[in-house]
Amino acid sequence: MDLLHPTDALGKFALMVLAVLIFVAAMAIILAILNLPKRAPKWLAPVCFLGPTLIAVSFGLIYPAIVTVSNSVHDKTGDAFVGLANYVTAFTQPEFLIVLRNTVFWVVLVPTLSTALGLVYSALVDRTRFEKLAKTLVFMPMAISMVGASIIWKFMYDNKVGLLSACYEWFVGMFVPNAQAPQWLMNAPLNNFFLIVVMVWIQSGFAMTVLSAAIKAIPDDITEAAMLDGIGGWKMFTQITIPMIRPSIVVVLTTVAMTSLKAFDVVRTMTGGNYDTSVVANEFYTQSFKYNNQGLGAALAVILFVIIIPVIVYNVKQLKKAEDVR
Repeated sequence: MDLLHPTDALGKFALMVLAVLIFVAAMAIILAILNLPKRAPKWLAPVCFLGPTLIAVSFGLIYPAIVTVSNSVHDKTGDAFVGLANYVTAFTQPEFLIVLRNTVFWVVLVPTLSTALGLVYSALVDRTRFEKLAKTLVFMPMAISMVGASIIWKFMYDNKVGLLSACYEWFVGMFVPNAQAPQWLMNAPLNNFFLIVVMVWIQSGFAMTVLSAAIKAIPDDITEAAMLDGIGGWKMFTQITIPMIRPSIVVVLTTVAMTSLKAFDVVRTMTGGNYDTSVVANEFYTQSFKYNNQGLGAALAVILFVIIIPVIVYNVKQLKKAEDVR
């Protein structure tokens, strides 16, 4: 492991040279495969292509996963075996229960609100004259990095110069003289919802794009037949549109849920996990790199991995169902 984590300049340079050599070797293998003689066995080319990939995946994903699971049953230094003690700590200590509670908030609210906003917005602007402009405005936050969006909203929530604070003082000031805006990001548990707003703002564009494409894919014959039967407006939306795009809605929900489970940038940038706003992904980083508690940090990583597996499996099943329908 020391070879992969050099501390001196010479070691880092050697690691860079090794990476270049591996890339050159990969290119040489590809060229050799492309120039295989025609009499070569049919299985040789797939094995040559997949072999290095499987080795790289095993080294880059499987091996770290095994090491993480192993670290999760050891103490903070990784020397003494402690069994499930780290997992017991994660599920019993009050500060970690707050982390799990916040993670539930994120996983439930972000997908629900993002999908609902994206669906309603797609239905409202579909086939209108300003459709392209309206969709562009909602999709623009997707082009901003998580850190960039967090900085923008951190200024929005600023107690002195933030737009939200200014609006609050103006409105409340009409009834209460000299009203002062609260510390939006310091008052738990409401501060978690202010952080969730940032992720909803970003993910609504993704939801809108996918659901808008699904709405446009609804056959005109179905909508025209519904209109001839006297169905329109709200009934058209609930009885025709939503059932027809249900697979896309499920895919959006599960995809955004996976993104929410891995929420790190927003929390780290805006509060650093302070004021009872930490989530599992952020707490894993904090325990591992700030407090050097490798065992507890690894346990939190394993918990996050276990939580996200059912979501991934369900998402894959829904994608297969959608393909079968097509």
